[in-house]
Amino acid sequence: MTEPKLLAAIRYGQSAEVEPALDAFVKGLRSRGVRMAGCLQRQLPDRGSCCPISHLEDLSSGANTRITQPLGSGSTGCRLDPGALANAAENLRRQLDSRPDILILNRFGRGESEGRGFRPVIERAVELGIPVLTAVKERYVGEWETFSADLAADLPADPEQLLSWLLPQLTKHQTQTDTEQAAL
Repeated sequence: MTEPKLLAAIRYGQSAEVEPALDAFVKGLRSRGVRMAGCLQRQLPDRGSCCPISHLEDLSSGANTRITQPLGSGSTGCRLDPGALANAAENLRRQLDSRPDILILNRFGRGESEGRGFRPVIERAVELGIPVLTAVKERYVGEWETFSADLAADLPADPEQLLSWLLPQLTKHQTQTDTEQAAL
């Protein structure tokens, strides 16, 4: 029997199918008492702009961190706040020290494909043997495949199939964590 892949990605063209699947997956994990680290992106309308305000919801604490910055009317530049994103990534990296059962990230995107963003967090999770679930837009699939090598499974935006990928790893990860804590 083959070992389940430590990394998993939902590939998508439009994010409409990804968000509800991740929300349902997270809700199901919470009901099972699964310890999570990670974040999901939430968007709120911005009355003074054509673009929404984006937040990252921390799956461990429920805190929201704004990751877009107001650039003023008529601006056409990227609204992503790199400082806020870096702070969120550092917070998640620290959360990995408590050995959560899974790391969930709503995107492997431009920053991650360039070696920034949450990529160091994913790398640290893999080092610790923590399963990682993310979503990858079609335009970044090549970078994802180069980064993940043969460690990743491709999964549909279906909470039941996401759970089927994770369940075999939970027991293994929880046993490793218990053994490490007993050694301390």
